[in-house]
Amino acid sequence: MLSTFQSILPMVNPSSTKKLAFTPQPAISRLALHDEVTLRLRDMIVEGLLEAGARIQEMELAQVLGVSRTPIREAIKVLASEGLVDMLPLKGAVVKQFSDKDAQDMLKVIAVLESFAAKQAKAASQAEIDHILALHQKMQSHYKRKNRSEYFALNQKIHDSLIALSGNDTLIGLHATLSKRMRRIRFTGNTMQVNWDEAMQEHESMMDALNSKDFSRLAKTMEQHILNTWPRLQRIALTN
Repeated sequence: MLSTFQSILPMVNPSSTKKLAFTPQPAISRLALHDEVTLRLRDMIVEGLLEAGARIQEMELAQVLGVSRTPIREAIKVLASEGLVDMLPLKGAVVKQFSDKDAQDMLKVIAVLESFAAKQAKAASQAEIDHILALHQKMQSHYKRKNRSEYFALNQKIHDSLIALSGNDTLIGLHATLSKRMRRIRFTGNTMQVNWDEAMQEHESMMDALNSKDFSRLAKTMEQHILNTWPRLQRIALTN
């Protein structure tokens, strides 16, 4: 029986030599080239352009992005340190394939971290709170226009900003590491409209609690929001 992830996310044979078929990408400037290439490759993984289990073809990616192989290799090292890429003997860099247990374990930890961060946010300034509420309004606009990629990018900024309210650098760093590993999974969770609708409603509740400075309610809402990711993924798996 296929696992939840096998039902949701496309997989490839790691030994496959099928040529990558990407749409043309905007040229990358030499300013902050390493960071920009890393961002592009991370987005390709999140959005499924680089499939779980697929070998990363350095030469083809270099041609697609219009850069040399050097920044591609540097970006792969960063993504490997983030847990998005595995470096395998004789195979090279392969997009990380998470098991169901991997995903559930990480979601449970992220839920605890977000709940704890919300409880520590009592010292947040009104300016910090207003900034997050403004991000939410922009995200809501993308939701209404069904701009999923733009919505998701702001969604991540909101979660990161909420964690930052804790003022706990250790917490912020740990959350950032796990969030990067889980981005593709959480991005996939909103591919069904009913899932997206539910997630947006949960964000509305989070923002209402934040605006009211009810940090206890915010903690509970944020924790449940993350835990609801897995049932949404299972809902997608049942339709595939």
